[in-house]
Amino acid sequence: MQKIGVFVCHCGTNIAATVDVEAVAEAARHVPGVVYATDYTYMCSQSGQDLIQDAVKKYGLTGVVVCSCSPRMHEKTFRKAVNAVGMNPYLLEIANIREQCSWVHKDKEIGTQKAIALMKAAVAKAELDSPLTAGETPVVKRALVIGGGIAGMQTALDIADAGYDVDIVEKNPTIGGKMAQLDKTFPTLDCSSCIVTPKMVEVGQNEKIHIYSYSEVTNVSGFVGNFKVTIKRKARYVDETKCTGCGLCTEKCPMKKAPNEFNLGLNNRTAVYIPFAQAVPKVATIDPNYCLMLNKGVCGLCSKVCGAGAINYKDTDKEIEVEYGAIVAATGYEIMDVSKYDEYAYSQSPDVVTSLEYERLMNAAGPTGGELLRPSDHKRPKTIVFVQCVGSRECDSTRGGKPYCSKICCMYTAKHAMLTKDHYPDTDIYVFYIDVRTPGKNFDEFYRRAVEQYGVHYIKGAVGKVTPENGKLIVQASDLLMNEQLTINADMVVLAAAIEPSHSARHLATMLTASMDTNDWFTEAHPKLRPVESPTAGVFLSGVCQGPKDIPETVAQAGAAASKVIGLLSKDKLAGNPCVAHSDEMMCTGCSQCADVCPYGAITYVDKEFRMRDRTTKVRRVAQVNPAVCQGCGACTVTCPSGAMDLNGFSNSEIMAEVDALCR
Repeated sequence: MQKIGVFVCHCGTNIAATVDVEAVAEAARHVPGVVYATDYTYMCSQSGQDLIQDAVKKYGLTGVVVCSCSPRMHEKTFRKAVNAVGMNPYLLEIANIREQCSWVHKDKEIGTQKAIALMKAAVAKAELDSPLTAGETPVVKRALVIGGGIAGMQTALDIADAGYDVDIVEKNPTIGGKMAQLDKTFPTLDCSSCIVTPKMVEVGQNEKIHIYSYSEVTNVSGFVGNFKVTIKRKARYVDETKCTGCGLCTEKCPMKKAPNEFNLGLNNRTAVYIPFAQAVPKVATIDPNYCLMLNKGVCGLCSKVCGAGAINYKDTDKEIEVEYGAIVAATGYEIMDVSKYDEYAYSQSPDVVTSLEYERLMNAAGPTGGELLRPSDHKRPKTIVFVQCVGSRECDSTRGGKPYCSKICCMYTAKHAMLTKDHYPDTDIYVFYIDVRTPGKNFDEFYRRAVEQYGVHYIKGAVGKVTPENGKLIVQASDLLMNEQLTINADMVVLAAAIEPSHSARHLATMLTASMDTNDWFTEAHPKLRPVESPTAGVFLSGVCQGPKDIPETVAQAGAAASKVIGLLSKDKLAGNPCVAHSDEMMCTGCSQCADVCPYGAITYVDKEFRMRDRTTKVRRVAQVNPAVCQGCGACTVTCPSGAMDLNGFSNSEIMAEVDALCR
């Protein structure tokens, strides 16, 4: 006979405000199989856990039901509590009466009845629960970081400092990310290159870190502690082991019409190039779209002048497979395409630029050598208009607008205004904003400096239209505080464009079976308790791939992700998830539907002999589940037409018992 204990949590007023918890506990006492039921203010507290443990010992409980918050919050907490007094942790059930009940009901009577129903369903399942034992798998002592920006570099360095090998996969020919393109950083106005370049060198020289630049991840299989990753190394037509980075090939290359991606197309580069002077690795790359030798079979000048013999026109893409214990996504962000915002004339005038393009124009290593010149005529602008929230906080998604605040725009616009005033004090600068958001340390003081010390004109209002006319940009806008319409003859317009996830993020998330939100940012396992972990075990999040952040936040999260990886790699073995699928071979028809829907590749098929009633043997194709790979998602169990697939801990009989309890 089963002996179930039911413990109902008040969760302060989170549950108790809209659920009569005493009534839920009283109702539990009358459920068959329940021998003890009580309520407590905070069941997750040490006192609440002691209450559960005492009841397990005193009443000899064979199952425990905790009516509280989501199992994502405290299932591990309660499992540890019952395990400490000798009960199998998988004999515990959570009835979610907070997120699925109290938080969605205002009527206390309705909320109470629903909580009682959820409690009865959990008790019905607990009566059928059986003890489960977690298996163990070894851990590969190597980590993969996808993305070589400041987040990826900091994560890799912290992991390497702990003594573990790390691979960085970066899609561009060099690491450094967006930070390498910046001029100064707020709020200290430190030189961005002076910060990120030593970090890049440190990564390149660390013997524990291997950089796969100009590469991308094409396939991920396996599970936490034992991932198998396929990395595609794109042909760069230059042997990395031979190239010395002397730059002679880039000087002699006659094809100088390739758009310079590092300068966002504001100038051109040669077909063979090194992205910037401090690139790591400092290895040349040949652009096959513009190389005369690769396209027409003529030229070959770079090969002739290369003293190291590093040029290889016959180079091809290569794929390698490497095993890892943990994976960190640090894919960063992109600047949103603002060409659909025709009112700002971005596609009509080269003098309308995004903030990142403005960064390159102000950078000493940029296309103008750090001198601020208009792209159209290379003259110094006298009047500049900055437009905030272009694409951010936008309800109309048809133009690619984003509903979220991009977080960094207010600060970098203040930075741009101050730097411009520093170099050219006679420049008139206007900033049109919806709200000024400066939530970081010393951020508000930084913004106030722009207004009070530098005299930047901040105008609360919207820019309605920008019209190119006779070498000027006619900006029509409104001043909401003064309640008047404005017309400004500007020389340049700078758009604070929204930031969005890397374009490769969703494809990568599919390979990692990681979760994403509706805006394609990676989703953390829990926003408060597990902010750098993906819901997929062994996959961690670093930097802006999770959502908009500034550099200090990004570096902090990179360190946090690294600490989680180190904690994982420090273990020789990991306890597996016992809630895995299994196949009843006598019922399996070998239809392959379960294998087709399995996102983890845990199901394979084998031919097996079966003895028939007439004592003859018959070979049938049946499904087999690899418990080390299976993550217990249950997709196979609902797909199987013969009902052969079942899930430990969530068996068909247990689920139906819950349904029956809810229907009574």
